[in-house]
Amino acid sequence: MTLFEDSRLTAMGLLAETYSGLMAKMHPSLSVGRLSDIDFETLIRLARSPDRRLRMSDLAAQTSLSTSGVTRVVDRLEREGLVVRQACASDRRASYAAITDAGAERLSAVLPQHLTDIETWFTGMLSPEQLSAFLDTLRIIRDAVRPCATAGATEAEPAASG
Repeated sequence: MTLFEDSRLTAMGLLAETYSGLMAKMHPSLSVGRLSDIDFETLIRLARSPDRRLRMSDLAAQTSLSTSGVTRVVDRLEREGLVVRQACASDRRASYAAITDAGAERLSAVLPQHLTDIETWFTGMLSPEQLSAFLDTLRIIRDAVRPCATAGATEAEPAASG
């Protein structure tokens, strides 16, 4: 076996090819809803979070964006009326990004086809057991390489409401 035949390289290559292939399959349904991949990622994370909001720093930790990148995306989504910023009651330096009703409607418009795409090109190809094992494996790796990826997934301010 040569250095170029290392199974670790194969694993990374397959992961990269799979991700880019899946994103290419998902892109058309998101485009119909006038959402880029990162718009969708931002909105779905907000919609699935407690009170439909996340601290900006937590949103950055959960996405593929830097803190300044999240600021630019949230600025743009805010101009479109899909997101609003909310002050943090316990930390004046922090703010939340929250999905608006218009943002949730835009997201809801693309979700049926997006879920069909996921089923067709991803989860539908796996048995329930394979999917469960795959999700467990992804979480192990995700938690090691992005330990902050679940930041904000639980309510940080129980007394605050959206």
